[in-house]
Amino acid sequence: MKFIKATKNDIPLIQNLARRSWENAYAEILSGEQMEYMLSEMYSETEINSHLQNPDYQYYLIQDENNNSYEGFIGYELNYEENTTKLHRIYLIPESKGKGFGKGALQFLNEKASENGNRRIILNVNKYNAARNFYESQGYSVYDEGVFDIGGGFVMDDYLMEFLIHM
Repeated sequence: MKFIKATKNDIPLIQNLARRSWENAYAEILSGEQMEYMLSEMYSETEINSHLQNPDYQYYLIQDENNNSYEGFIGYELNYEENTTKLHRIYLIPESKGKGFGKGALQFLNEKASENGNRRIILNVNKYNAARNFYESQGYSVYDEGVFDIGGGFVMDDYLMEFLIHM
C-alpha cells in the first residue's frame, strides 16, 4: 500500500473514486437525489481545489502497489481544532474493502496527525452507515451526535467520533 499526495491533476480521479465508493456505501442510506447533490457539492472541482490550496487540508490517493491500481483516497485537515485533526473523507472502492486499505489509511492518518502535534482525530459518520463498526474496531468512539443541514433541503444524521492518539 502506498499513499500518494494528490494534486490538482488528480481531481478527476478523486471524483471517480468518490462516486464509485458512494454508489456502494450510500445506496441504501441516501436517496439518489441527495447522493447526486452531495457528490456535486462536495466533490466539485472548485471544492476539491480549494481544499488542495489549504496547507492544513491533505488528500492522499491510496494505491495498491501490487497491481498499481488506486483503491481509494483519504482527505483530512490538520489543526481543525486545537491539537485535533479532522478526517473529512476516507473512501475505498467496493472491491477494495476488507483488504486492509482502510486500516492502513487510518494508521497513516495517525502518523500524520502525530507528526503535526495533533493528539486527537475526529470524524462524522452517518448513523446508518456500517462504517461506524469499522471505526470502533480501530479504537474510535462516539462522543456526540447531531443532525446537520447540508444544503439543498437535505440533512445528515451523524455520529461524531473521536480517536485519542497515545504519544
